[in-house]
Amino acid sequence: MGYSLLGLIILIADLYAIYQVLTSGASTAAKVIWTLVILILPVIGLIAWLIAGPRGSKAHI
Repeated sequence: MGYSLLGLIILIADLYAIYQVLTSGASTAAKVIWTLVILILPVIGLIAWLIAGPRGSKAHI
């Protein structure tokens, strides 16, 4: 059961990361590359996205 829960958490985190990538202000090429990296390498891609992924263009006050 422990591994299935971990897999579910990784799946949810990957889906969230892909959603954030697709709604970011990054170029289309960057969106495609980040999405492929997250899909092909779920754990490593998620960590890489958290460290260096495209950020949204939200104004901070």
